[in-house]
Amino acid sequence: MTTVTTAAPVDFARYGDYGGSMTSPKGAAFERPAYRFGGRIGSERFPAEAGRYRLYVSYACPWAHRTLIVRALKGLEDAVSVAVVDPVRDGRGWAFREGPGHGPDTVGHFALLRDLYEGTEPGYDGHVSVPVLWDTDTRRIVSNRFDEITLDLNACFNAWAKNRVDLYPADLREEIDALDRHLYAAVNNGVYKCGFAPSQEAYDEAVAALFEALDGLEERLADRRYLAGDRLTVADVRLWPTLARFDTVYGTHFKANLRRLQDYPNLWGYARDLYADPAFGSTTDFGHIRRHYYITHGALNPRRIVPAGPLPDFAAQHDRARLGGAEGAGAGPRVVSPRPGA
Repeated sequence: MTTVTTAAPVDFARYGDYGGSMTSPKGAAFERPAYRFGGRIGSERFPAEAGRYRLYVSYACPWAHRTLIVRALKGLEDAVSVAVVDPVRDGRGWAFREGPGHGPDTVGHFALLRDLYEGTEPGYDGHVSVPVLWDTDTRRIVSNRFDEITLDLNACFNAWAKNRVDLYPADLREEIDALDRHLYAAVNNGVYKCGFAPSQEAYDEAVAALFEALDGLEERLADRRYLAGDRLTVADVRLWPTLARFDTVYGTHFKANLRRLQDYPNLWGYARDLYADPAFGSTTDFGHIRRHYYITHGALNPRRIVPAGPLPDFAAQHDRARLGGAEGAGAGPRVVSPRPGA
């Protein structure tokens, strides 16, 4: 009989906040920590096999959210298992506890995500992040690079995928990659540059770049259903987690508040269009999102009070179908597993 392992309850008084300062050593601007593990599925060391790999995620984390969407769009629920951490993180980092939508790690039997990193690299002293793709055979991390994990989920498990959609088609890769470079810096990471800006100057620069990029997206989506045209691609997967959190968290908690997502007619309709797809909607947990940001970031919200709103109605009707394009990923009916506790 296997003992169920979970972490002790969150305790900020004892363990403090995770990570300390989120700014660079020079205090010039927000700087995201390095991701040290970069193994790739399909290599000699990590061959593609159904049931061998496990995805460690938080529904609150936008980078992990991407991997959950791709897993759902491809129909890989039976091929790649998932473990979900508690969205609230104290100084010990991500942890496994019983709660709505999360619970013990029944495969790796870790209490803290840090233990998984330590098991791969004894004495590990780097950033402990989700998502993590873990090899159950060798009990080692394959990768903690969210961009590469999503690409490998898209390309390497087609033998077991319920849906043969290609989210990174060869004819659109140049356009997708250019979009990603721009949107990652200005939007996906841009909201963090606003929230953790160490100075007024850094904040002003970040918020101007963010809303300039959103204005550009509003114009881009005026005559196309998806970012790359009439096909849903990984570009849309990369943008959605930021849009889902924008009015709910980033506008208030991160001061990204020049305009709301709902003030952009095309972007707001596009976001509702994506949310209507079960792969996006069922992997979006607003409860986890709100609790994580408002409770975890003590430097930004010292009393850790979770506000009652805003509550954007992503389920509201939209008219994006008038622009054509395939429904969802254009892959026909899908079987999408709902999030735990849904």
